[in-house]
Amino acid sequence: MLDALIEQGLRPPLVVADAGYGDSSQFRGALDERGIGYIVQVKGDALAHAPDVVAVPRVWSGRGRPPTRTGLRYPGTAVSLAAHVRAAGRDAAVTLTWREGSKGAMSSQFVFLRVRPAGHCIAREADGTLPERWLIAQWPDGESEPVKYWLSSLPADTEPADLIRYGKIRWRIEHDYRELKTGLGLDHFEGRSWTGWHRHVTLVTAAHLFVTMLRLDPKAAAPV
Repeated sequence: MLDALIEQGLRPPLVVADAGYGDSSQFRGALDERGIGYIVQVKGDALAHAPDVVAVPRVWSGRGRPPTRTGLRYPGTAVSLAAHVRAAGRDAAVTLTWREGSKGAMSSQFVFLRVRPAGHCIAREADGTLPERWLIAQWPDGESEPVKYWLSSLPADTEPADLIRYGKIRWRIEHDYRELKTGLGLDHFEGRSWTGWHRHVTLVTAAHLFVTMLRLDPKAAAPV
């Protein structure tokens, strides 16, 4: 779908996703290949190196079969994302507000670190090193462990408040999806063909765009 958008000149500035996609290093790598920034939720047991770990050349001992990979390798220093955050400690957390909810400002505590995600499927930089990424963990007061983790390819100078705003924007997607189903009939389709389903979804989505534009337009002036 992203490639189809790009073919039409519609390159998304940012992709957000839950851990169902975020945990896939192949998915993140495909976004890197296309030059699309992302902030995706991941599980805390994913592995990463500290940003200052130095990759070293592979050395063949001369015994056995020569290694098939000849690039730089990282020593066995990769630990879980959760371990990186625990090492930073709760004192590293800062309080940020990402939006106004129905019951007031929505705030929590977050830890921001730079890491190098580990894995054979991760594309290397031109110099053979693993790329640095943002690791963001939500660690609310009163919780013994972080409750959510994200990885992001956004630049190192991205403001923490922006990272959280982007990471939390999935609430908007869930809100729209619920509105599509409950208000506009997205889940009313009962046919079996792909073409029929595609037409139904297209019409429902167009209707959602229409009502959203009406909602955002200024109200017409009342007659005097």
